[in-house]
Amino acid sequence: MKLFVFALCVVPPLLPFRVVADDPVAVEAPPAHPEPVAVPAPPVDNPDAPETQAAAIREVVSMLRIGDTKLQQQDWESARIAYNQVLAATQSATPEQTRAALLGLARAHRGDLRLTKACAVYERYLKNYPGDEHLPVVYLELGRCLRALGAHRLAIGRFYSVLNTTLKLSEEGADTYRQLARTAQFEIAETHFQSGDYEEAFTFYSRLRLLDLAPVDRARAAFKSAYALTLHGDHEQSATHLSAYLRLYPDGEDAAEARNLLALALRRLGRSQESLAVTLELLKIEKSRTDVSPNTWTYWQRKTGNQLANEFYEQGDIIAALTIYQCLRDLGGPPEWLLPVQYQIGLCQERLQQTALARTTYQSILDSLRIPPADTGKSPAILQDIDAMVTWRLKHLAWLESTEKQSRLFTSPPGPSVSSDISRPSPSVAATP
Repeated sequence: MKLFVFALCVVPPLLPFRVVADDPVAVEAPPAHPEPVAVPAPPVDNPDAPETQAAAIREVVSMLRIGDTKLQQQDWESARIAYNQVLAATQSATPEQTRAALLGLARAHRGDLRLTKACAVYERYLKNYPGDEHLPVVYLELGRCLRALGAHRLAIGRFYSVLNTTLKLSEEGADTYRQLARTAQFEIAETHFQSGDYEEAFTFYSRLRLLDLAPVDRARAAFKSAYALTLHGDHEQSATHLSAYLRLYPDGEDAAEARNLLALALRRLGRSQESLAVTLELLKIEKSRTDVSPNTWTYWQRKTGNQLANEFYEQGDIIAALTIYQCLRDLGGPPEWLLPVQYQIGLCQERLQQTALARTTYQSILDSLRIPPADTGKSPAILQDIDAMVTWRLKHLAWLESTEKQSRLFTSPPGPSVSSDISRPSPSVAATP
């Protein structure tokens, strides 16, 4: 059985949930479904049963098997058709088959994002089978459906029902029930988080860290509790918790995003140098540490660096901005990402009155743009914009240089009047008024 803990994106948005294999408390995304409940086929070799009844029984078994297969293949429409045929065979299907078809139908609706219908089928299941051993799973899936519909209070109530029903079930399968209970507690915390009640989310995630969790779940709870503080606006406490998280889990699944949040929190607190240090650390992370999930690390490196560099630039800290932009350039990347970074470097050099360096930077951008794309296709719009802006900047620099030369001619003090046979004074000698 796969159970899931709460992962964005970006790119990202609250970020999308991630699936953690064999994780007892993992939160799913997109909706995944437990293995279908195995239902033994009723005997069909009873010589006293009419042939039509035997054929109907075989058809029910076949439809149930088809529904389970299509559900695993995420062919939601075919799965619904198969399960509905089982539910329609009231004279041939056993109670166990009807129960399995009803649960499968709810999951097919949910997989196809027909959440309202899925909730209705789940509620029907709860009404028809009040003492079923699968109630904790049904309550859990129903709670997730309700949360996706925005009914956060109802969802939290269903997650609490998971906790209540696991206490009433037999000791057989106790480990599975405990896992479900921990998953429900994660879902309660996550529901508070998604509803915008970040204070309650922090409280529940903090409680989760006290449980006997797997290391990956403990790390996830620590990160989410710190993230809740960030969204609650408590930057001081957020920076403290994020720093603690990174000390314990420097290479954790959320380590890149945690560094992004920490850099922003320190920036909001006016601790610019610490924010810069965290950003540079993220940008200079060894490649061996990013190979596990390179796309995730690349995303957060670019997002953090670009966001902090832009803030430093807008607030006049040009040296800090230039340092970050240069690190972003060293990361490499496609032209549509790299050339705008180089353009920002040129702007910083201009602000620092490093005109010659700025001109060199702009010219290197133009040289890159003049190289035909490998696919001979049309350049992205952003590259066309960069081309136009860089061309304008070079013309502007040429105009400034020309203007300064003319200005020096008009503002330079005139030399002393001397006869033609007297040599001019050395440039190192100051002219007397």
